[in-house]
Amino acid sequence: MTPPLYKPPLFAIAPMMDWTDRHCRFFHRQMTRHSLLYTEMVVADAVIHGNRDRLLGLSPEEHPVALQLGGSDPAKLARAASIAAEWGYDEINLNVGCPSDRVQSGTFGACLMRTPDLVADCVAAMKAEVSVPVTVKCRIGVDDQDPEVALDEIADKVIAAGADALWVHARKAWLQGLSPKENRDIPPLDYDRVHRLKRRLPNRFIGINGGIADLDQTAQHLKVMDGVMMGRAAYHVPGLLVDVDSRVYGSGEPTPSWGELIDRMADYCAAHIATGGRLTHVTRHMVGLFHGMQGARRFRQILSTEATRPGAGPEVLHAAFAEIRLGQDRDAA
Repeated sequence: MTPPLYKPPLFAIAPMMDWTDRHCRFFHRQMTRHSLLYTEMVVADAVIHGNRDRLLGLSPEEHPVALQLGGSDPAKLARAASIAAEWGYDEINLNVGCPSDRVQSGTFGACLMRTPDLVADCVAAMKAEVSVPVTVKCRIGVDDQDPEVALDEIADKVIAAGADALWVHARKAWLQGLSPKENRDIPPLDYDRVHRLKRRLPNRFIGINGGIADLDQTAQHLKVMDGVMMGRAAYHVPGLLVDVDSRVYGSGEPTPSWGELIDRMADYCAAHIATGGRLTHVTRHMVGLFHGMQGARRFRQILSTEATRPGAGPEVLHAAFAEIRLGQDRDAA
């Protein structure tokens, strides 16, 4: 059984635009049974008015999985949260951290760091509509805000409004002068600020995100924090996920061998292709799987070229895997 949401320790894979779609989440789930997975951010208006199967579709195997919403209208967010809960999502998360031009034009995402009362209203409206956890993901501040003041204010207000957890990306966001990509790297990380927040709120779930590269760093943060959310490292080096359940959750359940994993993904690809999809929709998320292993470069080359060709099928994935020379730590059987 999957442990209850928000029972520390918790490991989550961050919501990442253009990356954490349903195929990526299915792939990640094959390597970790217990981690909390997140969708890409979906704007509340799109959930209400758009193609819900495309925007909200998920596989039963993905659970536990959270939907991240973007928006700043409490009524619209409440409606979108209700729809998402009906689709089976285990959590609704409000984006208060994305600094892209798209969210700035809509006055949500990181812009909401400036309006903590509005964020609290959004949380309260969603909580009134759904029984699943409602959470917030924020930055430590934006632009010239003092993180000592801004982070405490947003945390206190969303918790008072009923938020079940707060995830904090341990960087400021600069809404003027830095691109979204630069905002992921240039503002300095301030893990200590997030640790101080957790120490101030010992009985509230506070998780940390931002620049966490491996499970050793994860273990260090979990000495202080309730949860760790990993983003780009989990995506670019997904093979590290095979050790999450044992190292974070103490699980003794076996993880699939590399060969079993490839077989499962090949079957998934075949089913996706049979419904009109393309192989590359799935395999684009897998190119970093064997990072650091002999043959990994050739594996990436095959998936980056052959998998994109019209008519490519699961045999391409098997051909790419045949290039991997496995070490002694994991069996290909």
